[in-house]
Amino acid sequence: MLVVGDVVTDVVARHSRAPARGTDTAAAIRIVPGGAGANVACWAACRGGHDVRLLGRVGADTAEWHTRELQACGVRPRLVVDPEAPTGTVICLVDTTAAAERTFLTDSGASLRLDSGDWSDTLLDGVAWLHLSGYLLFSEPSRGLVATALAAARARGVPVSVDPASAGFLRALGVERFLALVDGIDVLLPSRDEACLLTGLPDAADAAAELSRHVPLVVATSGVEGALVARAGAVCARVPAFPAEARDTTGAGDAFTGGFLAALLSGAAPRDAAEEGCRAGALAVTRVGGRPGRPT
Repeated sequence: MLVVGDVVTDVVARHSRAPARGTDTAAAIRIVPGGAGANVACWAACRGGHDVRLLGRVGADTAEWHTRELQACGVRPRLVVDPEAPTGTVICLVDTTAAAERTFLTDSGASLRLDSGDWSDTLLDGVAWLHLSGYLLFSEPSRGLVATALAAARARGVPVSVDPASAGFLRALGVERFLALVDGIDVLLPSRDEACLLTGLPDAADAAAELSRHVPLVVATSGVEGALVARAGAVCARVPAFPAEARDTTGAGDAFTGGFLAALLSGAAPRDAAEEGCRAGALAVTRVGGRPGRPT
């Protein structure tokens, strides 16, 4: 599998009180490797034992650290080192009193400066699946890379999946533009909020069903409500979430995507693959940060 997407440094601040304006609020703070694309790659490598490669862009400031962290999770990284921009940084504010719900403050840095010049068709040699992080659609340079990668995958008959990544950024980009940019993909993996935003429908099941009229397979995640699998305009499976005591929901969706794709590549049916995704997501929320533990 080849994953193309963002690699960032996450600063996770877990707090039990609302941040007090103009003064201090106690929090437990950790700096961990992150990025939706990188997280998906790590979970796919961890859950399926597949050969997983990652194309991303980082700054010289943390390039060696991110390379080591990806390799430690079994991912083969191809990180382009940006000569000007630093690695992207995300401040993850995690409210431990609200089911560990997180809010992101995002500085994309080098991650969205990935462009078509960083692509080579040889990246698809031996690849059975291409996954694109939706964050790539939120800047002009990386949109060019998406178009180039999609065309190369279609020419080789390689299936493509996309995770829309961010309801906030998606709203700014525009629904029609997003759908046009991902036209022809095989699998769409939105969250409940993203699916509803993309269709204008308030119900997650209705939204997933509607999206599946345009994309062959839609798998929408709904947090503690599990996941919905839709094909040909109808929901064909509802997969319950696995119970877990949440410490940090950062990267839970990425874990689902990685687990789902790993199972799908191993030959699982979409419903069974979604169950594996839910299992990975449940494990992810018990950890701080968006990555699985290192294999032993």
